[in-house]
Amino acid sequence: MCYVTAGHPDVAKSIQLLRGLEQAGADVIEVGVPFSDPLADGPVIQRSSQLAIEQGMTLEGTLALIAEAAVTVPVVLFSYLNPIIAAGPDVLARARAAGVSGVLVTDLPVGADPVREAWFGASGLDFVRLVAPTTPAARMADISAHGGGFVYLISRMGVTGEQESLSDELPATVARLRASTALPICIGFGISTPEQARAAAVLGDGVIVGSALVRAAERSVKDAIALAVSLRAAIDAA
Repeated sequence: MCYVTAGHPDVAKSIQLLRGLEQAGADVIEVGVPFSDPLADGPVIQRSSQLAIEQGMTLEGTLALIAEAAVTVPVVLFSYLNPIIAAGPDVLARARAAGVSGVLVTDLPVGADPVREAWFGASGLDFVRLVAPTTPAARMADISAHGGGFVYLISRMGVTGEQESLSDELPATVARLRASTALPICIGFGISTPEQARAAAVLGDGVIVGSALVRAAERSVKDAIALAVSLRAAIDAA
């Protein structure tokens, strides 16, 4: 699963990148909506968000970009809550019409706003939920019961960003989550190399790579696609 920030490095390259990642073997593409206060994101994705905002990228622009790219793999809209609320009550229907299959909201934990959560759940989009490595088993089950598509397992505490190695506690965390949900488990945060992707693929059902791809895309679309090809090969060899 490949993450990109909408409008980064620019709109034209974003569209090239989405199409190129599909051809490189991405099974799912996460498209991040640029936001001015991305608290869950590390410096690479924060920078990409700011650059996209400076070029005028918005949630509406993100949906237009997804529609124009017209990839055939599922697209998950990755956002904070404020841009979605500001976009109006029919925004999730517009997202579906643009080609979005799922939505992940980083700052809407289970139980925080049942009415808003029900709105997401009734949208026809898979409502992807996040699980942290410190989440107790009972809470894992509750989160999974109120989500769809897959469970996004955060591989380590902190914000998004590249790291030298996966947490030694990750296998035990995956095992606890596996016992709490029937949904596929996709592991993200900090996975940046083919070797790390292969190790995560052995444990989970999916591997999510963001910051490393965003960093590569800032150099060139070609570099990002080459990284995706190497990640795909490593995962297939797991």
